[in-house]
Amino acid sequence: MSSSARRRLTVVLTTAALAVPWSTPSAALAEPTATPSTATTATASANAPIPCPKAVAPKVSRPKRPTPPADNAAQKALGGEQLASPGLVVPSGVASPPANTAISWVVADLDTGEVLGACGAHEYGTPASVQKLLLTATYLDKLDPAQIATVTADDLKQVPWDSSKVGLVTNGKYSIETLWLGLLLQSGNDAATVLARLGGGTVAAGVQGMNAEAEKLGAFQTHAVTPSGYDGKGQFTSAYDLALIARVCFGNETFRKYALTQRTQIPAQPPKHKGFQIQNENQLIYNYPGALGGKTGFTSLARHTYVGAAERNGRRLVVTLMGAEPKPQRGWQQGAALLDWGFSLPSGTSVGHLVTPEEAHPAPSASVSSSAPIIAEAAAGSLWAPIPIAAGVAVATGLSVLIGLFRIRRRRRA
Repeated sequence: MSSSARRRLTVVLTTAALAVPWSTPSAALAEPTATPSTATTATASANAPIPCPKAVAPKVSRPKRPTPPADNAAQKALGGEQLASPGLVVPSGVASPPANTAISWVVADLDTGEVLGACGAHEYGTPASVQKLLLTATYLDKLDPAQIATVTADDLKQVPWDSSKVGLVTNGKYSIETLWLGLLLQSGNDAATVLARLGGGTVAAGVQGMNAEAEKLGAFQTHAVTPSGYDGKGQFTSAYDLALIARVCFGNETFRKYALTQRTQIPAQPPKHKGFQIQNENQLIYNYPGALGGKTGFTSLARHTYVGAAERNGRRLVVTLMGAEPKPQRGWQQGAALLDWGFSLPSGTSVGHLVTPEEAHPAPSASVSSSAPIIAEAAAGSLWAPIPIAAGVAVATGLSVLIGLFRIRRRRRA
């Protein structure tokens, strides 16, 4: 390339580079903007979170808690930056929420999506059987409730011997509706295994479908390893994610019908097995006016987990609890107390919100300008800083000029 051509190229590339707004990435580029709250939030700085009101519980022996994934700042601020706090987050000027034994909890409005209060909303925890709500959200509308399914020996081999079961038998024939009732009333891990297999083709594929559903909903801290919530390595969720999943479930009329069913009959399987009745284990539906149902959970690792919802004066609230102990109150009673507290708050009060799938996965902007959106980092986090789109345009322009000059020189030589 001649010296004059090199000078012309240098001028073009320098001009293009100066036109690029090379600003350094800020936290706002990697984290969602907080949703404006209708009330000032009583929350502390990141260095001094407000302790959550705790009830004194008897000490219990439990396995060592698993190491959770590394925190992702964008995920922890999902639904509003205030929800990133590991401590108590409530609207300013309201009564303190009731003390409980849970490690984390969320109270939210099922209809508006407003989060009324939380304790460690985005802290990782193990789900136990409340994970069955994710199985329900994934496959309830995909399976015909009238279809008759046959339970296989392989289905039952995959159910841990020490887990809760509804009592399905090999070669037994049950309607899909019966399986859902066995799952939600009796927390049957055998029903969970069969439903995951029917929904996904195999149990493993069924669990993959559950994780895909969690990702779609914006429940980014949720990873299922088993369809039932039985403990598995790497299985986690959060109180916030459970609220997202519960919102989908309670938005489904069929789920609401199942969740309020007090008892049902498991059909006989002749000639050896007689039919029997099962009852709903969620005491909220028997003891709390306006209860909509929910799900209980327990493993020695997760401790007691709970999801419950109720309606009062036209408002529908949901509560999610993780890592609770059964004394001095059972999990559902602790949830009921938080529901009472939530109903006492004025409508429109919030400290954040439950995102929709569209908010969790915003469509990229079609416009490209100096203030154009930045290429987002991957959900799992990236080691690379975001690159302004305008930079790519400038580089492409410079390369085009270089190729053009090279072609001109070759033509001249020819």
